[in-house]
Amino acid sequence: MNPLASWLLPLIVFTPLVGAALLLFLPKGEAGQHKIVALCTSAIVFAISLGLLAFFEPGVAGFQESMTVNAEWIPSLGIRFHMAIDGISLFLILLTTWLMPIVVLSTFTAVEGRTKEFYLAMLVLETAMLGAFVAVDMILFYVFWEVMLIPMYILIGVFGGPRRIYSAIKFFIYTMVGSLLMLLAILFLYFDTSSFDFQTLLDANLSLYEQRWLFWAFVLAFAVKVPLFPFHTWLPDAHVEAPTAGSVILAGVLLKMGSYGLMRFAFPLFPEAAAIYAPVIAFISVVGIVYGAFMAMAQSDVKKLIAYSSVSHMGFVILGLTVLTTSAGTGAVYQMLNHGVSSGALFLLVGIIYERRHTREMADFGGIAKVMPAYAAFFMLVALSSAGLPGTNGFVGEFLILLGSFTSAPAWGRWAAGIGGTGVIFGAVYLLWMYRRVFFGPLTNSKNEKLKDLTLREWVTLVPIAGMILFMGLYPKPFLDRITPSVEAYVGRVLSVATEGKTGGVATANAEVGKALGAGEGEVVLLGPGGRALGAGNELNRVLASARAWQGGGAAPVQAVPPPAAGRMVPAGTVVAPAAGTRVGSPRIVPRQNLDGRGVPERPRPAEPQDAARRLRLQKQQLDILRKRAQEMGLKAPTAQPVQKEETR
Repeated sequence: MNPLASWLLPLIVFTPLVGAALLLFLPKGEAGQHKIVALCTSAIVFAISLGLLAFFEPGVAGFQESMTVNAEWIPSLGIRFHMAIDGISLFLILLTTWLMPIVVLSTFTAVEGRTKEFYLAMLVLETAMLGAFVAVDMILFYVFWEVMLIPMYILIGVFGGPRRIYSAIKFFIYTMVGSLLMLLAILFLYFDTSSFDFQTLLDANLSLYEQRWLFWAFVLAFAVKVPLFPFHTWLPDAHVEAPTAGSVILAGVLLKMGSYGLMRFAFPLFPEAAAIYAPVIAFISVVGIVYGAFMAMAQSDVKKLIAYSSVSHMGFVILGLTVLTTSAGTGAVYQMLNHGVSSGALFLLVGIIYERRHTREMADFGGIAKVMPAYAAFFMLVALSSAGLPGTNGFVGEFLILLGSFTSAPAWGRWAAGIGGTGVIFGAVYLLWMYRRVFFGPLTNSKNEKLKDLTLREWVTLVPIAGMILFMGLYPKPFLDRITPSVEAYVGRVLSVATEGKTGGVATANAEVGKALGAGEGEVVLLGPGGRALGAGNELNRVLASARAWQGGGAAPVQAVPPPAAGRMVPAGTVVAPAAGTRVGSPRIVPRQNLDGRGVPERPRPAEPQDAARRLRLQKQQLDILRKRAQEMGLKAPTAQPVQKEETR
């Protein structure tokens, strides 16, 4: 194990605190020094975080052992300093470290007073966000989760707009109430298992009744942060009143804490409850997609329009998490990154025009593309990426989510994809409508005639964003290769445990399925009560997803088949897996056998008569059956073979 890799996560998380401590010793009136220290610190953190890519092993589904830190913190309570990353958290960390120096650079002219306090809050916020993405101990995660509230409250309440106090208090109360519910659930888990470690809690033997309550305690805490409808009302106020830097970080990173928490903790810890309530959360997310889009269309303030668009776009992320397919889950993680880039860039662009005009009302603009062509070009690219134009980052994430939802086993996934897909159309409507009103048409307002186009500093902040939008849209493979194995493990964990009906003991079943699939060919038949063969529905998909996750993300040589009918031959090496709600042991490999129409192995039949004419007639009947089956399956029909007549003695 490389010792440098093991120290990488603590170095990334706590380096911003070093910069914050340095700010404390600088004179209060030296704004230039404050800006340089904050910019250099955030740039150094980003440079260090690139080491994650160097040490990350793309094919590993679980936590990266080489970069895991696990040490005692408070031994008397079993609290550990446990940090780790996988494919889900890797790029969220890189998004945070990449976005922070861009945001700091964008504030050089926007922040005029109290620069020391402003950049101090920014650096502390960066440490809290990074810590939440890498914490594996639940108390450690909760500490970072709560620390995020303080600097964000300061950014909104001290450096915000006219209604900053109201917005900051509303943000604080909403998030704090949800956090307390999560804390109660964490304490319950501790009293049940005597551990706060996430990996230990995965094996907690919880009843379904307990899982239901604990699951919703976690979901409500994370739903406020996403925010999911109807817990979203704090977001538009916070965005409108926050300074530009606060809005960019809020949209770019903080909102992802909610969706990350659902995927990292809520669904894997309580898989049976998650499988039951996934349709409910998916329905809420679809409502949020449509509601956020319609509310965005009704806005006259550009910043508020973008705030409601975040409600709509984050609904896509939650939909991708709830349908529990690999493609939708991968799209959800990718959409988190896309939204962080595109939505953060939109707020950054709004801040640029606000510095020049001190207004965000669309009615105060019109025709400014004539005087700010470069600004208009960047705004168009970012708006189209947010709308999901093919070739930009937004298209890849939304396409994977809708594809995974539509192809999911439950019927409600297709309905959710169909209704949620309208959000893509509505997104194009409100974004292009806003763009036309602000940038096109005549210059009717004389105050807009002397607007200056982008400065060199603004070019430096926007070019990396534009490059990232195009890179993620045209070449997503480096991202998806590292995200997909961890998403497969997430899907496999939830579905396999929900199928087994018991949290403990499922690892053996998964291992047996994985070994069978890795060693042999054939189809998977899931046996239900009485040995009845089940079809290619939820149950079969759960077993397959679990097996693929056990194999480390490799493709399993299996094929989902309908319930076997009369005459259907099951190949040798077929895996028979336990069905939902049963207490069947490990899956077993069965020999080649025939299944009757009920899906139950046939009983031995008595020997056929030796009458030659009867044998010939039976062979013709069997051949007709095989031909019919072959036509239904699109295969070449078998040809008749000559049958020699027996000599009559």
